Parts: sequence; structure tokens; C-alpha cells
Amino acid sequence: MVIDPFGRSITYVRVSVTDRCDFRCVYCMAEDMTFLPKAELLTLEELDRLCTAFVKLGVRKIRLTGGEPLVRRNVMWLIEQLGRHLGTGALEELTVTTNGSQLERHAQALYRAGVRRINVSLDSLKRERFEAITRWGKFDKVMAGIEAAKAAGLAVKINMVALKGVNEDEFDRMIAWCGAEGFDLTLIETMPLGEIDGDRTEQYLPLSLVRARLSERWTLTDIPYRTGGPARYVRIEETGGRLGFITPLTHNFCESCNRVRVTCTGTMYMCLGQEDAVDLRSALRASESDEQLLQAIRDGIARKPKGHDFVIDRRHNRPALSRHMSVTGG
Repeated sequence: MVIDPFGRSITYVRVSVTDRCDFRCVYCMAEDMTFLPKAELLTLEELDRLCTAFVKLGVRKIRLTGGEPLVRRNVMWLIEQLGRHLGTGALEELTVTTNGSQLERHAQALYRAGVRRINVSLDSLKRERFEAITRWGKFDKVMAGIEAAKAAGLAVKINMVALKGVNEDEFDRMIAWCGAEGFDLTLIETMPLGEIDGDRTEQYLPLSLVRARLSERWTLTDIPYRTGGPARYVRIEETGGRLGFITPLTHNFCESCNRVRVTCTGTMYMCLGQEDAVDLRSALRASESDEQLLQAIRDGIARKPKGHDFVIDRRHNRPALSRHMSVTGG
């Protein structure tokens, strides 16, 4: 197991398999995006080798992200390969974060490969609003994908970005729908990453305020439930469901951070909100042996910072970092 300078065990890695996405969500990226040349991406074989190196170093959970991971050609081969570590017990969990657009096609194959839980980004239950937020998303296709995931036996967690003046009137409806469907729900504050077509101060809605509002209608009980990520959970007594809050701005979660992120080009970021990074692609390609790769991972984690410094207000209406969330891995 690898320990960072602050005594935190790194047991979780989020790996982006592509920066491309078939949506253009208003809080995530500009509509006119330029994506990386495909030649710069790690091959699926290299991604398998990279993930396996992390497993050797004690990582117990791998989450595949993007962009939209399921638009990567032949990505199911990679997921099936990584499933072997679940079979040996070396890996505790393999999960995927998706926008749901490709789930109808892949849900059963994900379950067969050993995936048992997925996160689906869904910011509105209103068709026109959903399509306005995602720009390119098709609401019916996503809802069919979510239904297919449930039918395949996958546990579904809905991720909803809280957007001031956009979807804040839907939180109660989303809670009720998730409760009826048996889905967990996580609300997320918008993060100041990358240039978008707008002003993030107009989007930012503190979840401390949201929780206070929700408490007027729902009975929220703090619970110790954790999935390995940054969400803090409550139980909604009226539905029996779980509601998570991811609060990178109002209450950062850095003290318990157990994770690193790797981009689709093999760059490891030790912190989502800092620029320091390690080039793992060069180490991967320098030798057929994994020694250089393992050492590069260890060296990077030895520099992991204590935390991030996200701020959104009128004095900080520029992104904290220039890279988009889809580059780092959502």
C-alpha cells in the first residue's frame, strides 16, 4: 500500500479512458471543443497495464471515467480485462461513471465483466431542460439506459450537479424519483475547471444552502456510509434512500482523500485542484518491465498535496485551472 505525505493510504484511482464526450454539458465544457488526437491516448492494452500496476501497489478500487468512457471504441475489452482482478480478490471494486447514453447497449456486458455499481450523470428529469443542460444529450436514450442498467442488476447512483437558477427547483422531485427507483442520489457543487461559455458565479449553488432547504421537507439523518469517494451521505427517512453531498467549495473533503486521477494520456494528477502531475506514459513506454512505472507512481504520490483551493465568487470568476473536467477525468 502506498502512503502519501499526510498519512493517507492511496487505495482508489480514477482513470479516464477518453477526453471525448457525446454531450456538451454547460458546466463542464464549451460547445465547440477540440479534443486530443487519438494518437496521444494510451492504448487499451496500456490502460490495462497501468491499472494493473496500481493494483500491485494496493489500489482496491478503480473507476473508469471520461469524457464519456463508453464512447471509446472497444472499451468493453478493457473492462473485461480488469475484471480478472476482481476474480482474484486483488481488486475490491471496478466502477464506471457515465452519462448514460451508451448504457442500453452495454449494461449487461458491464455486469458480466464484474461491474456492480455505476454512477450516471443526470441533472434534470425534464426533457427540455436536460437537453438544454447537456446540449447534445437525448433524454429518452439516457432514461432507457438507466432502466437497462437496473434490469441488468447494476446498482445505480445518480449524480446531479446543483446549478443555481437552472435545476434547483427539481431536487425534491429527483429525491422522490430516486427513492421510488431504488437509486442513491448525490448532489455536486459546480467546480471551477476549464473555460466554459458563461460565468460560473451564476451557476454556483452552495450545498449547505441546499441541505437547509431540503431539511424543511425531508428528514435527513447523517450516516457513516462511504463509497470510497468524497461524498458525505445522509439517509432520507421518508424514502429510505441515501443522499450524498460533494462539496469541493463549501466544505472540501481533502483530509480523507484516498485517490489519484490518471488522464487518458497517462498523466497522473495527485489532486483534482492542483496542477502538479506525473507523466506515467513515458514510464509505461520506456520498458516492458513495470519497475519504472511503479516507481513513477510512488514518486508522484510522495508529492500529493494536502488539498485544493477552489473558490468561486465575483473576484474569482475565472476557472481555478485551465483544464476541463473531461481532461482530468470526471
